Amino acid sequence: MRNQIEKNIIYNECCLQTMSRMPNNFLDLTITSPPYDDLRTYNNHIRGIKSEFNGFSFQFEKIAKELYRVTKEGGVVIWIVSDATTSGNETGNSFRQALFFKECGFNLFDTMIYSKPPRGAVGNNTTYWQSFEYMFVLSKGRPKTINLITDRENKESRKGDNGTKRLQNGELLNVSRGGYGEFGRRTNIWEYNVGKGHSASDEYAYQHPAIFPEKLARDHIESWSNQGDLVYDPMIGSGTVAKMAIIENRNFIGSEINLDYCQIAEKRISIANLLKEIEEYAAEAI
Repeated sequence: MRNQIEKNIIYNECCLQTMSRMPNNFLDLTITSPPYDDLRTYNNHIRGIKSEFNGFSFQFEKIAKELYRVTKEGGVVIWIVSDATTSGNETGNSFRQALFFKECGFNLFDTMIYSKPPRGAVGNNTTYWQSFEYMFVLSKGRPKTINLITDRENKESRKGDNGTKRLQNGELLNVSRGGYGEFGRRTNIWEYNVGKGHSASDEYAYQHPAIFPEKLARDHIESWSNQGDLVYDPMIGSGTVAKMAIIENRNFIGSEINLDYCQIAEKRISIANLLKEIEEYAAEAI
């Protein structure tokens, strides 16, 4: 029955079950990295679940359609995926998924890149080193929130000034040129260091085999939502999205079919809530 759902909870169930209880136009932002193309070995000891993607039943088309239904007008879905290569042939499933989201009604607002420095045994010796994943920014209509991060250093900054421009007929036109500051908006390629000591600030996260950087989740939360908004991760894994939502004063909902991962996520959420309480206490004491 829809509307029977609480915020700031991780549900130990398939995301389709969670979303079935959500009303239409419910979520402001979704951020997730699904178990795509069998690129990771996840815990496959899950009772009663059909064995796909090493134990996960990943019903992509149903999930995409439900995400469209429960996303608010102007809401955004961040879908982080890559492709496996088999016998020299990439699957191309990332693009198939992006195009299916468009069929569902989403706009492909941006195709972003999550870049990471090469480390470990990645890819193969017959191609260039594989060091990125796609981050498809899918919006239901035009995004209602666009908070572009401006931390790209400009070569030089300047104040605005006035000048003239000679027109084709020889006349001079007075023009004003805008200035620009020391920092400008980012490109749509975001690079993060990954691995122990980089991806997460707590040790619990590394018990999961496929975490993405906390800063990646935080940057998307800042970019596409405002304080008090509701952020969802349908395959929340170690709870990175929930942890960053708490830190950024957003509400969250998570779905995770694996009980072990839910327990990891709950520990990380407890840490985030404690840090938030300490921060608020310190602010009041000033």
